[in-house]
Amino acid sequence: MPFLIFIFVYIIKIASTFPQNNWELRRNENEIAVYSRKVTNVSFKEIKVECELRGTPAQLVRIIKDVAHHPDWVYGVKKATVLKKKSDTNFIYHTESDMPWPVTDRDLVAENKIHSVAENGQVTIEVHSLKDYLPEKQGYVRVPYSEASWDILPLPNNKTKITYIFRVDPGGAIPAWLVNATIATGPYNSFMKLREILNKSNL
Repeated sequence: MPFLIFIFVYIIKIASTFPQNNWELRRNENEIAVYSRKVTNVSFKEIKVECELRGTPAQLVRIIKDVAHHPDWVYGVKKATVLKKKSDTNFIYHTESDMPWPVTDRDLVAENKIHSVAENGQVTIEVHSLKDYLPEKQGYVRVPYSEASWDILPLPNNKTKITYIFRVDPGGAIPAWLVNATIATGPYNSFMKLREILNKSNL
C-alpha cells in the first residue's frame, strides 16, 4: 500500500508540471493563428502557432537548418551561427537578438533535433536551450530557458500544416506581464516572413 501511495503522489506531481489545455487565441490573421496559455508554476506563458503554408516539409526543414539566414525570418534575431553539427539532423547553434531600449539584447544557445516519419512524410523538430554551453557574452543576457517543438505535416496541393509550440524565460529583469502582453508579436511576424520565403521558393 505505501508503494501505491508513492506512485499516486508521483503521478500527480508529474502531471502538475504540464500546462493546461485551455489555449487562448491571441491573434488570427492571414491564416496564421497564435495562441497562449498559462503554465503551472511558471510566470511566462507558452505560445502555439497553427498555420498552413505553401511548400513541402522538406523545404521548410531546409530553411530551419539554414541557421545563418535565420535573421531573414526569425523575429528580432540579428545573427545566428552553427556551433556544432552532430549530424545532418542534429546541431547546436547560437543566436543574438535585438531587444527594444532599454532592455539588454539577448543571446541563446540551443540544440535542434529533427525527426522524420517516413510513412506519412511528417517531420517533428525539438529545440531546447543549452544555457551553459558557451561563456556568457558581454553586452548580452543569456536566455536561461527555451524549449520549442515543430509538428510539420504534408498536405495535398503542395501545402504543409505546421503546429509550433514555444516556451521561453528571457532572463534578466523583464517583467513577466510585459512579456506576456506582447508574446504573440514575434511568432506571428516570424511565420509571416517564413511564408514569404516559402512562396518565393515555390514560384
